[in-house]
Amino acid sequence: MSKPIVAVVGRPNVGKSTFFNKICGKRISIIKDTPGVTRDYIVADAEWCGTEFTLIDTGGIDLRTDDPMGKHILSQARVAIDMADVILFFTDAKSGIVSSDYEVADLLRTCGRPVLLAVNKLDNFELEKLYDFYELGLGEPIPISCEQSKGLGDLLDEIVKLLPPTQDNAASSSLSIAIVGKPNVGKSSLTNKLLGFNRVIVSDVAGTTRDAIDTPFRYNGKDYVLIDTAGMRRKRSIDDDSVESYSVLRSLAAVKRADVVLVVFDASEELSEQDVKIAGFVHEQGKPSVILVNKWDAVEKDSYTVNKFNEKIKTDLAFMSYLKTLYISAKTGLRVDKVIDFAEASYNSASKRVPTGTLNDVVSEAVAMNEPPSYSGRRLKIYYATQAETNPPKFVFFVNDDSIVHFSYRRYLENCLRRAFDFSGTPISLVFNKKKEDSQ
Repeated sequence: MSKPIVAVVGRPNVGKSTFFNKICGKRISIIKDTPGVTRDYIVADAEWCGTEFTLIDTGGIDLRTDDPMGKHILSQARVAIDMADVILFFTDAKSGIVSSDYEVADLLRTCGRPVLLAVNKLDNFELEKLYDFYELGLGEPIPISCEQSKGLGDLLDEIVKLLPPTQDNAASSSLSIAIVGKPNVGKSSLTNKLLGFNRVIVSDVAGTTRDAIDTPFRYNGKDYVLIDTAGMRRKRSIDDDSVESYSVLRSLAAVKRADVVLVVFDASEELSEQDVKIAGFVHEQGKPSVILVNKWDAVEKDSYTVNKFNEKIKTDLAFMSYLKTLYISAKTGLRVDKVIDFAEASYNSASKRVPTGTLNDVVSEAVAMNEPPSYSGRRLKIYYATQAETNPPKFVFFVNDDSIVHFSYRRYLENCLRRAFDFSGTPISLVFNKKKEDSQ
């Protein structure tokens, strides 16, 4: 990343995620009064007084933990510290200094990075509470209250002073790729395989990834952002007030902001209603996509296996007649090298723009081959068509009466456009507008 990086670290439940969301201007990190909610580090861009930087929110650090998840959180925090240009150490004025604060401070003093000490939850700015925090040996404590937005400007001023100059690069045109699916279908394993290192948690316990995690990377000389999301379970399986309910919402939001979506199915299980719903949501958002059938190494195969899977997917996802399917194994790496190429192909389809003249030639031929329907003695006339938008492609047909456009003829025209221009991997929309007939 070309922007300088600021890592926010500290023990659990000191307000790191609240600060992160305040500064980035949107709710990216999950906020919950429960230690350990943020497990992986979360990345977003921020700006203060014209200075842009990248902010990383990390999980709560516990250096003494023997819990595997706690060890992973610590490992992720160390990665963020190593990446950072400036480290923001969060503490809690209400609880005061605890032993883990001293341990984190010891870690940060040896990291070789500039460290700012923020004392949060000083809602009434009782500055006498700051004195004890000098014991951490990290310089002058900076009083703030994230909940009340007090002192944040002063803290940001200090951060900006320590940042190295931003590299003068052109605006990023990275393709953002979201990975979605049910819990435990291999999304995180696929992310790690694509990135080439252990960037997110890989676990056999469903529900491990709670946030949508953005990771910039390069592939074949091009920039991308990979978004690994939480597994989306059926709504009735989730407590509305649970952390997981927030995670599912975050996953849905990740789909909305992604350029292209990888929908992951588990080849070792039957395609479920939830699989279909997830794919349906991606379709409804108008996103180009690729269906990835993961764990293909675990399936007993014969010469008909792929055909059977293809037929099942085409039947259950009949609304996605344009789908592109790739059979992979994140565990063994089978065909993982083709995933980004498939994603690019789907995105290119969604970005395609058809010249108006060429489009109307195809429409005229389609009308000649299959006459439009009529209703109550009135026949549909198509005057001309034009492409109004891309991502996804939207075509507007100007007709004499939009009320007599039958869904079957709409589907026929869509199929004609797909055959002529290859919109595989992306939905397209057809809109019919009534236009007054020219008087002759």
